[in-house]
Amino acid sequence: MTLKAGMTIAIEPMIMSGREKVKTGTNGWTVLTVDGSDAAHFERSVAVLDGEAEILTKWQSSR
Repeated sequence: MTLKAGMTIAIEPMIMSGREKVKTGTNGWTVLTVDGSDAAHFERSVAVLDGEAEILTKWQSSR
């Protein structure tokens, strides 16, 4: 699919220290690693505006 002006996309990588297999928690929302290893997840929402991208979820440093 080609992104066009007016569209948005969410980019949501998940990085795991163990194996890549995951499961959904009992609440139907939480994603957990099957092997119990540590994992991190973050998200960026991006809007396409007249051929340019605008990051909607800005990075906020805790420093």
